[in-house]
Parts: sequence; structure tokens; C-alpha cells
Amino acid sequence: MLDPRSFADAFLDWVKGVRAKMPGDVVALDGKTLRSSLAEGKPALHVVSAWSTANHLVLGQRSVDTKSNEITAIPELLKVLELKGCIVTIDAMGCQKDIARGIVARKADYVLAVKGNQESLHKAVLAAFAQLDSDPAVVPHFATEAMESGHGRKECRRATAVGAMKHLPDEILFLWPKLETLARIQSETERAGKTVQEERFYISTLPMDKVETIANSVRSHWGIENELHWVLDVAFREDGIRTRMGNGPETGAILRHITLNMLRQDPDTKRSIRHRRLKAALSQEYRLNALLGFPGKTPEV
Repeated sequence: MLDPRSFADAFLDWVKGVRAKMPGDVVALDGKTLRSSLAEGKPALHVVSAWSTANHLVLGQRSVDTKSNEITAIPELLKVLELKGCIVTIDAMGCQKDIARGIVARKADYVLAVKGNQESLHKAVLAAFAQLDSDPAVVPHFATEAMESGHGRKECRRATAVGAMKHLPDEILFLWPKLETLARIQSETERAGKTVQEERFYISTLPMDKVETIANSVRSHWGIENELHWVLDVAFREDGIRTRMGNGPETGAILRHITLNMLRQDPDTKRSIRHRRLKAALSQEYRLNALLGFPGKTPEV
């Protein structure tokens, strides 16, 4: 019986109170479909969420209209988020001029993935890096490289950035507000004797000498998959929840976000979210501490 938009706004107001504002916080926006919410004559609910990498919190959410997609839900979500000084990351679907304008209007930077859905921009970015590869000595650029290993996997990531003004034609450049940099992330992953290579492209308002910040922002974007979507599926079994009637699916999604944010404030970070849920069910003291935001907790380092 709850109105989901009013409930989402109340959730947003509460998050503003518990969120620690950190300059340069990477805020990732991404969507997730609640598969079991599919009902006769009604598609499964799709929710776009904003995830604070620094705080490990869901900052807000907006559901996607049944006759629309994420492109219309993202601007609505941007309007209600406090993003000043943050870096907003979105996958290729969110690489839209109006969305970029919305991010800049909130006094934030953006790192947006570029693919074929922005055909002219994508071709221009590919051409810029083809020129760099053919003669790197004459093309100003910045690069950084990182190695990572663990769980039987080795990964090398190389990020390269060039200036947008030098490589984009004016008719494209002027459409994207405060666009400064074109970036390429190349990764080589070795696992079980097999090597996989990937290449991804991005545009950003950050200057090209901040290539390491851009690379870290791209890496941080996957936190919304690993720390939010994956946790909702594994610890909350969200994909198996069969609530379908009325506002139930959307208000249920908000409740799970509230619960996850509460449990994330537990200073004992070694305890899994599933374990924290179980402890909240069994211990009245722990449950009260979670509801009160774990008073007396020491901040994470």
C-alpha cells in the first residue's frame, strides 16, 4: 500500500544523513531486473540504482517505466542525488548527451563508456587511438598500468588517455558538455592457462593527465555489480522473490536497499551480509544496533 516514489524519496533523505561526503567519490549508476516480478501482462521490474563506492551504500533508485528504458530513468535519479565533487560512471547505455548534461549540472565529473550506440562518437574515438598507435611519439597522451592477481587469475590493465579537443570534430565535441578526455582501457587476463584480451573506450570531463583516476573510476564501477547486484542475488535471493502485485516489487526493492545499507554500517567487515542478516534475525541487540546505525562504531580505514 506504500507509494513507491514517496518511499524512495524518504529512503533518499535517510541516506543523505548516513552518507559521508568524500571528494572524488565514484558514484556508479546501473540497472537490475527483478526477474521473478514478471506478471501476466506486466514486464519484470527494472530498477536503476546509484552506488557510492567510497561509502558502500545505495544512494537512491528509480524504477524504469514499463514502456521505457534506463535512458529515461537515469536523468530522474540524477536530479535527486547530491553529486558535487563526485565522479559518475555509467555503462554504454547511459552514454547520452542529456545524461552528460545532467551530471555536469550537478557539479560532478563523468566517465561514460562508449560503444556503437553512439556511432559517430565511437568512430571518432577509435580513429583517435588508431592515430596514437600508428605514431605515439607525435600524439600527446598519458598512460598508466596496473597488475592484479588472485584466485588463480592474473590481470594486467593499461589505461591510455588523449585530449578530446585535439581528436574530436567540433560537431561532436560541442554536443558533450565539458568533455576533456578520451580514454582506452586494455586488459589482458590469464586464467587456467587461457588468456583473454579486452579493449574498452570512455569519455570523461577529467583532464587526460588524470588517467589513473579515470582508470580507477572504471574499475570502481564494477563495485555496483559485485557489492550490490551480486549481494542482492546471493544474500537476499532477490531473483527468486515472487512479489508481483501492485507496488510490491518496487517497495520490496527499496526495503532490501535499506536493509543492505544498514548492515553495511557494521564495523565488523569480516562478517558477510548473509551472516549479518542471520545475526539480525537471532539477536535483538544486534538488530537494534543495525537500526540505530551501529552507534559508537569506528570508521572503516
